[in-house]
Amino acid sequence: MKPVHVILLHGLCSTPDELLSVETALNRAGHGLTALRIPGYSFEAQAQQQPLRRYQDWLQTVNGAVQASSAKGLQVVLVGISAGATLALGVLPMCGDRLAGLVLMSTTLRYDGWAVPWYQFLMPLALYTPLGGFWQYRESPPYGVKNPRVRRWIERELATRRVSRAGAAVIGVGHVREHDRLRRRVLASLRGLIAPPVLALHAAEDEIASPVNLALLGRMKTVSMRQVLLQDSHHMISIDNDREQVVRETLDFIGTIADDRASVGSPKRRQTRE
Repeated sequence: MKPVHVILLHGLCSTPDELLSVETALNRAGHGLTALRIPGYSFEAQAQQQPLRRYQDWLQTVNGAVQASSAKGLQVVLVGISAGATLALGVLPMCGDRLAGLVLMSTTLRYDGWAVPWYQFLMPLALYTPLGGFWQYRESPPYGVKNPRVRRWIERELATRRVSRAGAAVIGVGHVREHDRLRRRVLASLRGLIAPPVLALHAAEDEIASPVNLALLGRMKTVSMRQVLLQDSHHMISIDNDREQVVRETLDFIGTIADDRASVGSPKRRQTRE
């Protein structure tokens, strides 16, 4: 039985603090882990203007971390939230055979949640024309959380800093464009992706990405997929009302892999949903 090493992938222009609750629980359970910082993707507090790299470079960084852990004889599990889940899916063609599992939280392959404005269809004009020079994404209520206390805390954080546990106050057009390119690439290749066992956690009231994103994941070929629909959170499920369930589900999933009880063999799909 090989030990498990978990690689945590936070959201776009954010920090590993997004998954701090999961990281703390994994540490207590004795699992090895890497809270990965990705150049040109992760928020850098010392930089006045956030550096940007192509999404292909982001994937190479994740792939390098997977290869390094796998070379040590470890079973590798990727845990990604929001754009981090897109990264986990995007890296499958590069190193899927070296992964023992995926935990996908608030997967954002379609921006179709209840808070997405009606003019979202105009987004390509901002991303792929000179008009983008006048646009940037700015965090606004509800900040991805349903819990009023956590929401007030995020507001205080953003008033004094440029980043909170829910992500950066502002995301530049270049970062959003690179994630859009990655998202489109993953969407186009979903039916051809072969994945290890998957745990997919998503909020029923996700304001950014509706549960339709769970149905999209069902297009993959995977040994097994457990889909859990959370009932009391918005997009940032790792810090919202359902965070304890998120941690518990993640620990149980990774514990199964560590105990060597995860399904192996040909990519036969078994899917459960709650």
